[in-house]
Amino acid sequence: MRTFLLLILSFLISPLALTAQNTDITPTTSAERAQSIELRQQMRSNSIFKEYPLRNIGPVVMGGRITDLAVEEEKTRKFYVAFASGGVFKTGNSGNTLEPIFDHQGTLTIGDIAISNADKDILWVGTGENNSSRSSYAGTGIYKSTNGGKSWEYVGLRGSQHIGRIVTHPTDPDIAWVASLGPLYSTNDVRGVYKTTDGGQTWKQTLTPADSTGVIDLAIHPDNPNKLWATTWERHRQAWNFDEAGEGSAIYLSEDGGESWKKSMTGFPKGKHVGRIGIDVSESNPNIMYAFLDNQKESKTKKEVEEGQLTQQDFVDMSKDNFLEIDNEKLNSFLRNNGFQKKYTAESVKEDVQNGEYTPKALANYLGGDANDALFNTSIEGAQVYRSENGGKSWELINSYDLDRLIFTYGYYFGEVRISPDNPDELYIMGVPMLKSQDGGKTWDPIAENQDVHVDHQALWIDPTDSEHLLLGNDGGLYESHDGGKNFIHHNNASVGQFYTVAVDMEKPYNVYGGLQDNGVFTGSSQGAPNDGNHWERIFGGDGMHVAVHPENSELVYTGFQFGNYFRINRSENNYNKITPRHEIGEAPYRFNWNTPVEMSNHNPDILYFGSQKINRTMDGGKSWTTISPDLTKDLPSGNVPYSTLTTISESPQDFSVIWAGTDDGNIQVTKDGGQSWELVSEDLPEQRWVSEVQASPHDPATAYASLNGYRFDEFKTYVYKTTDYGQSWQSIKGNLPEDVTNVIVQDQENPELLFAGLDHGTYTSFDDGNNWHLINGVPNVASYDMVVHPRDNELVVGTHGRSVYVMDLEPVRTVAKQSDKSVLALETDNVRYSNSWGSRSVAYRPINEPDVEWLYWIGDEDANNKTITITIEKEDGDMKKELTDKASYGFNTFNWNLLVKEAEKDDELNTYLKPGTYTITYEFNGSTDETTFKITSRNNGSNASQRMFSSPEEIEFEEH
Repeated sequence: MRTFLLLILSFLISPLALTAQNTDITPTTSAERAQSIELRQQMRSNSIFKEYPLRNIGPVVMGGRITDLAVEEEKTRKFYVAFASGGVFKTGNSGNTLEPIFDHQGTLTIGDIAISNADKDILWVGTGENNSSRSSYAGTGIYKSTNGGKSWEYVGLRGSQHIGRIVTHPTDPDIAWVASLGPLYSTNDVRGVYKTTDGGQTWKQTLTPADSTGVIDLAIHPDNPNKLWATTWERHRQAWNFDEAGEGSAIYLSEDGGESWKKSMTGFPKGKHVGRIGIDVSESNPNIMYAFLDNQKESKTKKEVEEGQLTQQDFVDMSKDNFLEIDNEKLNSFLRNNGFQKKYTAESVKEDVQNGEYTPKALANYLGGDANDALFNTSIEGAQVYRSENGGKSWELINSYDLDRLIFTYGYYFGEVRISPDNPDELYIMGVPMLKSQDGGKTWDPIAENQDVHVDHQALWIDPTDSEHLLLGNDGGLYESHDGGKNFIHHNNASVGQFYTVAVDMEKPYNVYGGLQDNGVFTGSSQGAPNDGNHWERIFGGDGMHVAVHPENSELVYTGFQFGNYFRINRSENNYNKITPRHEIGEAPYRFNWNTPVEMSNHNPDILYFGSQKINRTMDGGKSWTTISPDLTKDLPSGNVPYSTLTTISESPQDFSVIWAGTDDGNIQVTKDGGQSWELVSEDLPEQRWVSEVQASPHDPATAYASLNGYRFDEFKTYVYKTTDYGQSWQSIKGNLPEDVTNVIVQDQENPELLFAGLDHGTYTSFDDGNNWHLINGVPNVASYDMVVHPRDNELVVGTHGRSVYVMDLEPVRTVAKQSDKSVLALETDNVRYSNSWGSRSVAYRPINEPDVEWLYWIGDEDANNKTITITIEKEDGDMKKELTDKASYGFNTFNWNLLVKEAEKDDELNTYLKPGTYTITYEFNGSTDETTFKITSRNNGSNASQRMFSSPEEIEFEEH
């Protein structure tokens, strides 16, 4: 669905090529980014949350976008997987399990990975995804491991931001080449080909393309390491426009080990339409090479219109009298075919024109764009494959027919070509589908289409000893084939979902909902775990966006996909009704952000707010809409990307008449009368930053929190603010946060001093309204895109863009937030269900069945570091007292114990554990004490959701049938 939508969108939006809006925003320097990384690492090592339990609930069923694969070719069950925004994972069992190995480095966005051909223990990682999409995060340079990913070292090129490819020398482990794309939204000189001859200690820039041009791909001759090929790519993305082709895109050849380069373009297209180029060289015949080109050259043909059918162009200069004479059937056909609101009929629009409400030209303007351009069908050359039979000296277009619908208008998202190691005529190219040719690129067949294999293919590895063995990475994760792509296995066991949004319902237990990049909208239990078999359910397609669930009927869900396409879904009836509001005739067409905000009212779930450049409100669940605002944006010009759009809407839980709105061009506006009047309140805030979140306080209608970011200017600074006077003044609450892009800020609904913030590299909380912030260690330094506090179960749900969903119990946090200066705090402990089998085992091959409790307590002494604390457990009737010790540090601490009172003295005896009853736990630290209680209950006391049950396999009773 996304594919066809973007194809249409690219032609509807004006092709105006904008170079820059008026802005003095300065991109963040490499030195500033290094300081931010250092501060984050310090906050992680000193965090009060190092031992705080969080749970990742998945999902894993849809995988996540993979950017590269690196395989140990002598031991192919061992390989590494790079995710676009989820880090690097390692497997030693052919993908049956995948473990993260890169979580605590500078960033988790990965462009390319490479195992050294000279030393299999050396692994290179280039950070910064190379696909240049909206959510292609900037990397922080090159990292290297010399022990298979156990430890890492930063080795340079901090400012590269996006890495296209890494190539290693076949025999010298100290030599490697890196293709740097450079920044996505700005320019610097850290782009081109870089070479190291000392293992990354120093780098030499050997190919230096012009501004806005970087290097996207590299290939090395399989037998001659002095011969390399590089492809450059001119591209520049902005919030309002994306240029994805240009004069700088070309193929280069080096014959001296990458020390010098010359263009090698004979027979290959040149000029402003040359986009991304992928390249590969045949291992079995290195004279044969292929280049996969995204050719942006446009062509226009006159649209074929059925005789007598009305077109947009017809109304541009039409007189009133001629309009009134149009046949009503023809006019109604035009209105319905072009998506006018249903209320507009031939009779009604004629009446409006007759009464002077608008002119006939308003019908042409209703559809947007240039009516003259609407006369034509526009297309581009798109995907093309070129072949060289002389080592890249000359090229020939080889595909014998157009490769339509492979990369559509967004070839910047693809560009990979791979040749089978034993057959230079067998090759693969990757786009929305993946195509395979067995005749040297002349004809093509789609593969992986008639199975449950995701689209948008990004990476392919072909086994050098068995060309039928493939590893495939796409937007849906990792796949494996052993028959040349006829059949695939999905290794979907890594929790790497790229969430844009999260929401919750009021079921018991509650469910979590979220929209994901290219994976639609999913829902799953809040009590699940990534690989526990509780699969999440997909309820909608496209790129999933905002979700609103009716609190009294969770079968009723409002959600949709990119650019404002939203639906009212009755899941029990499998009923889908589109609810996207449409503008009026005579009104400017609505501009919808990629992630269009849709907000359900806190006061009535049938009321929703829908953002374009204006806010529309429905009082009847999307059946009808009323505009309640003027254009709230700066209404700046845009190119081929919708701009000056709403990004966030927040209605006050305290006052139905108070509504806040934020825009992508830097405006924050507020109404205090339900939309009758609006006030711009962001004049004193940093200008033109993207307003990522405005949250109306659940405690006070005059209070709101806002986060802004300069990500689309390559400015990675932290902007978080609070107002207590309806935006008349704002106070920064950045506190001690590192400089980083801020995506979301949330105030706790119970404790107004308790805040949560989601940044591009971590999740944070503040106990004192933003003066001091603490990094939450349980979430990796992945982008936290969205958060919600469950209103009943008091849990924080964090949607990350790369590592799925995390859930955090807030009760201990709230307890500590009110008393964090206490030397020691005993936090509430779960009850335990007693088992008669503790200490025993039924068969020799099973371990002894023991309970295992985990108690959480707080140490408020900031100087405490691995100091001894005494923990005393005493039965209520005084019949038993047990004294234990633990090593504690400042912050939350966990103490694990097996409830053992006395070890058995003889082989035929069992250990003695705590018996059923009520117990007091007393914590004593530095002369201060605090206590809490818990119960060990008998089995016959019935079920209790707050109790833990410890069961070993031999405890489970089986009934024969």
